[in-house]
Amino acid sequence: MLTIGQLAAYAGVTVRAVRHYHHVGLMPEPARDGSGYRTYDAAAVVRLIRIRILAEAGVPLARVQELLEATTAEFSEAVAQIDAELRARIRELQEHRRRIARLAAGDSLALPSEVVTYLDKLRASGAPEPMVEGERDAWILFAARWPEQIPELMVAKAAQLDDPRMVQLNGLIGELLEVGMDEDRLGRVADLVAELTEEAAERGELDRQSEAMSDDGFIALLDSYAADAHPIVERLQELMVERGWTGWSRLERAPESVE
Repeated sequence: MLTIGQLAAYAGVTVRAVRHYHHVGLMPEPARDGSGYRTYDAAAVVRLIRIRILAEAGVPLARVQELLEATTAEFSEAVAQIDAELRARIRELQEHRRRIARLAAGDSLALPSEVVTYLDKLRASGAPEPMVEGERDAWILFAARWPEQIPELMVAKAAQLDDPRMVQLNGLIGELLEVGMDEDRLGRVADLVAELTEEAAERGELDRQSEAMSDDGFIALLDSYAADAHPIVERLQELMVERGWTGWSRLERAPESVE
């Protein structure tokens, strides 16, 4: 007859594990002998080894008892089911790993790959990091509301960066983020935005944009986010109205400019 320590050693587990298996009902707890000790026989070693092997294979302890008592057919069916559950869990863990990797990647958190590519190009064009971060957060909101619009929109946004005027615009905005309210720079930014917006309107891009971004409440949310991010946004909106345009996330002709 064996002590609990010997039982644990022969089965390759700890004494603590044996006691836990007693507690959850997987290992019958023998009565004490005349000396007050619990002793175990060879059958207990066999059962404990089977429990250990099942547990090491990933079988939940809640199902070990079922497998210990199963017929050959029942055992095969249960093992197949557990295998399917483990494979599903592996896929879930792999997805968690992908998401953790995206967390480490910075811009890719909560953003489609097309936006990440655009932000990389925006950085490469010389845009300052605070501006890139502001755009990144705005695109998180946009992608959550209109994910289907992202691929086509990012193609257009990336193409805009090939225009030297856009590079100039980003540079001016970067300077404003550093120096604050500077009316000369603000005016130059407003002039460039108005010029680029007029050309976009002539190509029909603004009409398509208004149709795609028809949720006025969400547009107001985007605009308020931009206004809260930096005080220059509110001033630029005022200057844009003077140049015939209203809005921010969705620019439209100001009412007084409609013929």
